[in-house]
Amino acid sequence: MSDATSAERAGEPHHQTAASVLTPEVEVPTAQPPTAKPAEKRPWWMWVAGGALVLLALYEAIPWAITAFRTESTDDAYVNGHVTFVAPRVPDQVVRVLVDDNYRVRKGDLLVQLDKEPYQVKVDIAQAALMLAQAGIVTAQAKVRGLESLGRSQRFDMANAMHNLNDQVADLHSKVDALQAANATLIKARADYAREQQLFKAKVVARSDFDTYQEAFSVAQAQQQNAQHDVAQVRAELGLRPTPKGGDDLSGIPANLDQTYSAVKVAQARLMQTVAQLGVVQSFKQSPDEMLAQFYKRDSSGNIDAILDEIAKNAPDVKQAEAKLNEAQANLHQAELNLSYCDVVAEIDGVVTRRNVNPGDQVLAGQGLMALRSLTDIWVDANFKETQLANLRIGQPADLDVDMYGSRRRFRGRISGFTMGTGSTLALLPAENATGNFVKVVQRLPVRIELTNYDPDVAPLFIGLSVTPYVYIHQTPTGPNAGKMLQASVSATGPVSAPAPQ
Repeated sequence: MSDATSAERAGEPHHQTAASVLTPEVEVPTAQPPTAKPAEKRPWWMWVAGGALVLLALYEAIPWAITAFRTESTDDAYVNGHVTFVAPRVPDQVVRVLVDDNYRVRKGDLLVQLDKEPYQVKVDIAQAALMLAQAGIVTAQAKVRGLESLGRSQRFDMANAMHNLNDQVADLHSKVDALQAANATLIKARADYAREQQLFKAKVVARSDFDTYQEAFSVAQAQQQNAQHDVAQVRAELGLRPTPKGGDDLSGIPANLDQTYSAVKVAQARLMQTVAQLGVVQSFKQSPDEMLAQFYKRDSSGNIDAILDEIAKNAPDVKQAEAKLNEAQANLHQAELNLSYCDVVAEIDGVVTRRNVNPGDQVLAGQGLMALRSLTDIWVDANFKETQLANLRIGQPADLDVDMYGSRRRFRGRISGFTMGTGSTLALLPAENATGNFVKVVQRLPVRIELTNYDPDVAPLFIGLSVTPYVYIHQTPTGPNAGKMLQASVSATGPVSAPAPQ
């Protein structure tokens, strides 16, 4: 910078030229070179704050990036669980209600008590009917024993009829033999009479001798006729013709006469009538021997006592009495059950919700009184997008963040199954895509995640709470049906139970 310029800026006087004297003084702007500003030094705390922000960003971003690469997640998830509706099994009037909403109960705890008096009366009636049925069993058994004794005696009657028949057959043979002897005696007496008659006519013998032979002939005729009448009588008693056809032997009888004889058949019919009341049915076409043979086949050793004992057990009267006894026992059991149903108890461990009953209410069987929400039988329904399902399998572990607890507690779980349909198809009014106004929307499929480290006494979960699941898709699936998309078929012989926590 020149001295003149410096003097002008300082207001110092200078020598003036002639031109400057003649002309007025005018300030002429002069070009000034740019001046460099001095460097400003930042405070140290700004550097520290910036570094802390960078570290904090890395601290948050790195785990988020690692989790994003290792897991599949969704914010459309919530806690779900079963609800058990409490309802009476018999119609009655409510006497007491022992719980209210939000009460925690255990399985078997008494919730509602109904009036027991009407059902106690029915139990007493059923007990009386049971005693009557038990007496009916004794009566039926006594009747069957009486029929057994009658059957035994009628069996002996049939055998006696057969023995009497054999005696009559033997008597017939005896009478035929007597007839044959009488015939021989008659023939001899007739010959003697004829000879003596010729001699008497020739007056060779005396009248007294002739009378003797004549008397002998008459006696022989009478004896022959008597013997013939005896044979005819026996044959008539046996049901045979007095004179056989074709001149057969008078002592000849049919081979099966002992099975068809009227007295034997009458005894057999009486025995069949008695055993029919014992439940033993015989054919009328059977002969007595066939009937007895079939009867003894009931026991390999032919023990008649064992056979009759078995018949007595299965006799219709005994079976009917046993059926009435079973019916009375069933009625008593049902009455006792109805009496026990007057105590409405909790079927599961849970919490009472939606109580809708008060003392004095008249309730019906099946009417909803309240609901029980389980604290243990719960799970998470996570609605994953269909684009996220490719890597999801049953048995994959998952971390569950619940909004209720935030970052203070993390729950563990595993995938246990996939719902067989997306949310839109299972909705009450599913979308109709065939109308022509189709717009493709990414669908969501409910995926069930079961809890593996859940303790309701430490950190309870409530139905409907929002959850953010993180499923580790690169870890090896574990537990039942691990690595599959569908669960195995459930056996129909056993109850459905949840898989054991891992």
